[in-house]
Amino acid sequence: MRIGELSARAGVSVRALRYYEEQGLLTSTRSASGQRHYTESAVERVVFLQRMYAAGLSSRTIAELLPCVESPSEETSDAALVRMAEERDRLSAHIVDLMRTRDALDGLMATNRAHREGLRVAAG
Repeated sequence: MRIGELSARAGVSVRALRYYEEQGLLTSTRSASGQRHYTESAVERVVFLQRMYAAGLSSRTIAELLPCVESPSEETSDAALVRMAEERDRLSAHIVDLMRTRDALDGLMATNRAHREGLRVAAG
């Protein structure tokens, strides 16, 4: 199938498909005129990639996890689990940082409200 059909069937943009190829996550063959052609399994592959991106994984991390999908074994499965746990830990640390940032913003907002109330009382 050509890129437009894959795009429609997988529910992603043509641009996303080109990006997946650039990152080595998806492959195609080229016709004599240079058009990309994909196998039927590419639809499932793109849906899988979208699930990985939705989980917050980067292209690099997804590439590291693909051996588990392409050559399933106990070794590749264990390696994928370790890598996903590392990503989860990274995300958890980021969440903690975001919560600190939110709390600091809450403090600034409280200070601003108190200042505005002081201005209202002084003017009133």
